[in-house]
Amino acid sequence: QVQVEESGGGLVQPGGSLRLSCLASGRFFSIYGSEWHRQAPGKQRELVAAETEGVVSDYPDFVKGRFTISRDNAKNMVYLQMNNLKPEDSAVYYCKIRAGGYFYWGQGTPVTVSP
Repeated sequence: QVQVEESGGGLVQPGGSLRLSCLASGRFFSIYGSEWHRQAPGKQRELVAAETEGVVSDYPDFVKGRFTISRDNAKNMVYLQMNNLKPEDSAVYYCKIRAGGYFYWGQGTPVTVSP
């Protein structure tokens, strides 16, 4: 099984930047793919970024040009670089890892974009 832990969330001003990290640990050979999702209060969870074996999927329009997903295989880490943050980006951000034929969710890290 795989444990997933996000970190790096916090309070940031509009226009600022934040880098989220996702650490995968446990019994697996490698991360096959990863996704970042977010969920604001009262709203549905939405996909913001995804990659498979380092090949990045097209970003949704509301984050395109601002967010970047990447990975470090040696560290079993996945990152989400967020630039030019907007108040509507405020949400709990979740990392989802695919490894060994299964999906694993982290518990989330909150991001608040506010003056």
